[in-house]
Amino acid sequence: MIDLKTYGYTEIQEIPDDVLPGRVTELQRDQFTVMTERGEVKAVLKGVFYHNAQTREDFPCVGDFVLLDYNESGSSLIVKVLPRRSKFSRADYSGHDADYAKTVLEQVVATNFDYVFILSSLNWDFNVSRIMRYVTQARQSGGQPVVILTKADLVEDYHHPITEVAQSIPDVPVHAVCSHTALGLNELGTYLMPGNTVVFLGMSGVGKSSLLNALMEEDVMKVQAIREVDSRGRHTTTHRQLFMLPSGAMVIDTPGMRELGLFDAEDGIRAGFSDVEDLFTQCRFTDCRHQTEPGCAVLNALTDGSLLQERWDQYVAQQHENMYVQDKASYLIDKRARGKTTAIWSKQKKKNGGWKK
Repeated sequence: MIDLKTYGYTEIQEIPDDVLPGRVTELQRDQFTVMTERGEVKAVLKGVFYHNAQTREDFPCVGDFVLLDYNESGSSLIVKVLPRRSKFSRADYSGHDADYAKTVLEQVVATNFDYVFILSSLNWDFNVSRIMRYVTQARQSGGQPVVILTKADLVEDYHHPITEVAQSIPDVPVHAVCSHTALGLNELGTYLMPGNTVVFLGMSGVGKSSLLNALMEEDVMKVQAIREVDSRGRHTTTHRQLFMLPSGAMVIDTPGMRELGLFDAEDGIRAGFSDVEDLFTQCRFTDCRHQTEPGCAVLNALTDGSLLQERWDQYVAQQHENMYVQDKASYLIDKRARGKTTAIWSKQKKKNGGWKK
């Protein structure tokens, strides 16, 4: 028997006797791997998910605690997803819609974690603005963001990029590591305590697989070389999976993201740019647009240098992206709801004999 508490499970509600609790540790297409007290179980979704789910957010994800209709001789059925204590989402621009070239949906990347390790490589592709966008979404998730600068052996002095990130994101821990030499790995022990769950996020080629191999103390993931011309990598991780480390902590590894689309990130933006939004209360006019208005505290701060232009531009860019995504997502959800209502109405009409002449 396996103690699910080692996988972070806490019984937050009474579980019926006819179902089996477990944690989703892997998802490949429509096939789930779930860790239960009886060991690993292969499972699929019960049909009710496809009928009742309003969005893909309602579907199970790696890290979720679920209830199973257990089948010892075949695939079990996932009948319910238990409440999530944290969730990392991104805007997913995949799919096509009749009115838009691309639709915007919420893609849940991982759930029920304590820390979000945002990995960025210290190569030519190092980008503080991108790290800030990851941190904004991580704040929204309910987990604590931690910036991990990988491949520290590629730079003569890794303290400079650490300082650069720390100045832009002063309240988030930053660590430089090298998976091949074990430099800095001992600093991560604070987060990798038994029962804790960490999710790895970052672009392809930043060294997520190498770091996971180092922490697992064995090669569990294939590592691919990056392109020297632009320091970009190819996807090594092709699906999401939860690994149990020797320390007793768990890591959810995710495929690299070329772009991170902010989704429902208002609280994350507010937390990351509290210094900027504090200025709004000092403006002369409550409806100040911070463009040309007299008595604008933002413009004054930009003029005297207390607010850097780069930081203001980053705030504005994240707000615009978040509003754009939310508007598109709201439109799509409303359209689908109207479509479902119309379909039900048409079906009822046919059942009652159609239009009366």
